[in-house]
Amino acid sequence: MKKIVVLGKPGNGKSSLAKRLGVATGLPVHQLDSIFYKPNGETIDVKQFEKLHKTIIAKDSWIIEGFGTHETLYQRLRASDTSIYIDLPYLVSYWFVTKRLFKGMLIKPEGWPEGCSVLKGSIQSYKTLRGCPAFWNNEFMEKIEDITVGKSLHVIRSVSELNGFIDKYVSA
Repeated sequence: MKKIVVLGKPGNGKSSLAKRLGVATGLPVHQLDSIFYKPNGETIDVKQFEKLHKTIIAKDSWIIEGFGTHETLYQRLRASDTSIYIDLPYLVSYWFVTKRLFKGMLIKPEGWPEGCSVLKGSIQSYKTLRGCPAFWNNEFMEKIEDITVGKSLHVIRSVSELNGFIDKYVSA
């Protein structure tokens, strides 16, 4: 594993997993939300983001977590050797976003863009989750499978599978 993509819906533990993978492997971790969002919560120019993204995926090794844009997501999947798709049930996703909101009042959440409001970001996560079934569906899963043929693809569908993945691949 030298080029790892960690993707999934909001609140699924992408940032935490990516950080742990980075510590375990020594690979640099790139959290897309920290690149895509300005400290005031607005997004940077898409062309600027695409340029930064292209620079990252051209490197020899990396862990990239987050979404970015549809096109950059597919570019990452094509460039990666390993993809980890965290696809937890929606109820769990909503719970994790809520938990992150409350914990975020005291401590900045893992992978949270510097200076961005946890409240505003959580509200956006709820809105994104509401619209996710239109995108995060069987058709999307088939596209991921097509892009990652011949590569390592891990699909995690429960908290116990996530913890098992961490125990198997990340814990020392």
